[in-house]
Amino acid sequence: MFRMFCCLIDLSMKKLVVLTGAGMSQESGIRTFRDSDGLWEEYDVRDVATPEAWRKNPGLVQHFYNERRKQLLETKPNAGHVGLAELEKWFKVHIITQNIDDLHERAGSTNVLHLHGELKKSRSTVDENLIYDIDGWELKMGDRCEKGSQLRPHIVWFGEAVPAIEEAIPIVRDADIFVVIGTSMNVYPAAGLINYVRKEVPIFLIDPKPVSVYQQVTFIQEKAGKGVEILKDKLEKLL
Repeated sequence: MFRMFCCLIDLSMKKLVVLTGAGMSQESGIRTFRDSDGLWEEYDVRDVATPEAWRKNPGLVQHFYNERRKQLLETKPNAGHVGLAELEKWFKVHIITQNIDDLHERAGSTNVLHLHGELKKSRSTVDENLIYDIDGWELKMGDRCEKGSQLRPHIVWFGEAVPAIEEAIPIVRDADIFVVIGTSMNVYPAAGLINYVRKEVPIFLIDPKPVSVYQQVTFIQEKAGKGVEILKDKLEKLL
């Protein structure tokens, strides 16, 4: 349990910024893309996650994300998601996630920025500002926006810009503590966010596999659930 004492400084002013990747949701049963049993073993990224794929075979793209959405609806947040949500009792927590699932929100986190889009949303193919919640798991060919164009998954595909990165940079610059969980730090521009952390700010990195970064970090070599539990103890010792 994360123990706090009334004589300590008010932590509500401390900003804890967390960058999460695929490993964050893996314990919930969400398959990652790059592991040996990942989704790219079944699908070629060029066939399901690029603008070219959408133009060539939109039905296959819809099927791929419908299957991902169906799986998500049967999935629950893990201990790592819940642990991060609990930290909002003592910190101003900002989560920046590369994940397209909604497990952070379902665990109770209230300040989540999705860099790569959201699986449970769709958007217009003629106006990217027209974004809609998907009722259930299926987005069909023939489902159209108010301007009459086909709806596509609200996902940042390979080869597309990541507009949310501009919102993420000032959040990271203002961090008092920075945490990285479940990402190889090889996917850009998200991996570059660590370069915006101020020099005096402590950085914690949680992952069961070694991760190479140039910055000085406290490495917690555990999966997300156990890692967040250890993180809580280490944050208390910083006080």
